[in-house]
Amino acid sequence: MAMWEKVWKQDKIAYGGDYNPEQWPQDSWEEDMRFIKLAHIDTLTLNVFSWASLQPSEEEYCFDKLDKIMDLARGNGMKVCLATSTGAHPAWMARKYPEILRTDFGGVKRKFGGRHNSCPNSMVYRNYSVKLAGELAKRYQDYDNIVAWHISNEYGGECYCENCEKAFRVWLKKRYGTLEKLNRAWNTSFWGHTFYDWEEIVLPDTRSEHIELERTMAQGISIDYRRFNSDSIMECFRLEYEAVKQYTPDIPVTTNLMGAYKPLDYQKWGKYMDFISWDNYPSNEDSVSKTAFNHDLMRGVGGGKPFILMEQTPSLQNWQPFNALKRPGVMRLWSYQAVAHGSDAVLFFQIKRSIGGCEKYHGAVIDHAGHENTRVFREVAELGLELEQLGSEVLGSVGTAQTAIMFDWENWWAVEYSSGPSVNLKYYEEVLEYYTALHSQNIPVDIIGEDSDLSHYKLVVAPILYMAKPGVDGRIREFVKNGGTFLTTYFSGYVDENDLVVTGGYPGKLRDILGVWVEESDALPEYKANRFVYQGQEYPAKLLCDIMHLEGAEALAEYQEDFYAGSPVVARNSFGQGQAYYIGTHSNAQFYRALLRAACQEQQICPAAQTPEGVEAVKRVRGAEQYLFLLNHNEAAVEVALTEPALELITQRECQEGEVLELPAKGVGILKRRGVANDPAKSK
Repeated sequence: MAMWEKVWKQDKIAYGGDYNPEQWPQDSWEEDMRFIKLAHIDTLTLNVFSWASLQPSEEEYCFDKLDKIMDLARGNGMKVCLATSTGAHPAWMARKYPEILRTDFGGVKRKFGGRHNSCPNSMVYRNYSVKLAGELAKRYQDYDNIVAWHISNEYGGECYCENCEKAFRVWLKKRYGTLEKLNRAWNTSFWGHTFYDWEEIVLPDTRSEHIELERTMAQGISIDYRRFNSDSIMECFRLEYEAVKQYTPDIPVTTNLMGAYKPLDYQKWGKYMDFISWDNYPSNEDSVSKTAFNHDLMRGVGGGKPFILMEQTPSLQNWQPFNALKRPGVMRLWSYQAVAHGSDAVLFFQIKRSIGGCEKYHGAVIDHAGHENTRVFREVAELGLELEQLGSEVLGSVGTAQTAIMFDWENWWAVEYSSGPSVNLKYYEEVLEYYTALHSQNIPVDIIGEDSDLSHYKLVVAPILYMAKPGVDGRIREFVKNGGTFLTTYFSGYVDENDLVVTGGYPGKLRDILGVWVEESDALPEYKANRFVYQGQEYPAKLLCDIMHLEGAEALAEYQEDFYAGSPVVARNSFGQGQAYYIGTHSNAQFYRALLRAACQEQQICPAAQTPEGVEAVKRVRGAEQYLFLLNHNEAAVEVALTEPALELITQRECQEGEVLELPAKGVGILKRRGVANDPAKSK
């Protein structure tokens, strides 16, 4: 279980990032430290990809260079997030033990190269990675400036080798116990897939079940492989976790996650991490809400506790089709957005630009120019000074959401493996539509899993809850009976945890809660749409159109066209003391905003603040202290009139009720109050 009592100990928002001095001559290190201090950086992530130099041969370890780097950091007063370097194995290991190399989705065995090219089920890889982690912890256990362990780096990918196939069979035996149960769970009577021996089970790839990556002929098998792969990679993390804990039990351990990263079930991973850290790399074209969603998702994976922004670029990325610069002020704005949503750190990749490899043009604090007279360095230094002045303010504070959105990885896999009803049915995108409708109105949102406690929310939204796993209908039923509002959509309640259809009519076990029976669902191509009227306004009905019958629910809107014109498209059911909404189609942003505004008003859920369009308002709370972040994502200045007295922390300005706070383009304000119940701001 997560050890939140042993979080990263801080006296301010940590500031810094990945530093790789091993890539540079030693005589340049002191000059780097001058830059680092000039930028008000206090925290360095070290040793991320050094396995090759730390272990030049099977029996030999060489820590000489890392010793000097660690002493350099300690001597300059730097806190260290120490990585285990196990994201890329050494060349000698691949040559001597080729079984550690991954096999891709098409069955091709990889050669040495790249990173994350190690089979997670290779005992050779596991033994050597765990041994290295232990050696590092043993050697540096007395360094009092190590604030966290950073296991590997951005775990990901998949492997389809013989190691994994054998391990998959073991995993399946633990999950199902008998072949009879497995055959039933996978419905192997379909197409004569029946297995008579565990050894007959093979991995689902293009050599067996898959037509392409997202199209499988046996959804149960493919979903179980996804579960198995996520568990296998997580086991590598857990083994290194235990290795470093043996020597440093009081130093918290993390690995950097990647937001809505589909291959790994982060809801499950979060239970085994001391704290959540993640890497935020939006493109300039991404919406404000999309980035906010990923922050809230990572906070939710960690049980609502503060997280760490482990990586972001100070200027530009290197892997986008067009690697646009962050415009002036955007790095600062996005950094504060991370803090607003729960981060207690602002860390960069990278501190100093490398001169070779695919990341040599990725942004850095120290540019190839080799001096501090750059726009990016000035912005980094200015933010560093602000964070110093903020001190311990905000640290450890949490959100206060009364609204939650369910986001489940296994459901994600199942929805997009489904053979029909539409190739355009995308789970993450649908969830983001509903999140955006709430976020754009400054409604605080928690992102939760299907197994989460619902009792302290007023509104729970579960778009495309296709796979309703055991117990989820019971929790929803109890939540609504006790006065909560539940909202779900088309293609919900169809299957159980094995992707087997729950017979008796859609939406399965949710049917009584929602008060509807869905008889059919019409899939529309992109160029077609039906229509409906909700609260006097007409909206499009796209993608899927559920044809439903009311079983106690009331119709709030009806289709206007086709043979199902006049049948319900939006329904609301009173159930116990609460109510449940069923949305039978995909619509547009205006509809989602109107729908969720009404649902929030019914439950008296208030926004963090009323602000002009494009100004994000986010609240964090610590005891009696409340922090309201106002983030102006606009290209022009805006004014916000304060409705309560507050201290603006960045300028240290005491603001009175009725005063106007001016936020310049890309500007930020942080208002601190104590024990005030009302919202401190409204738009002017």
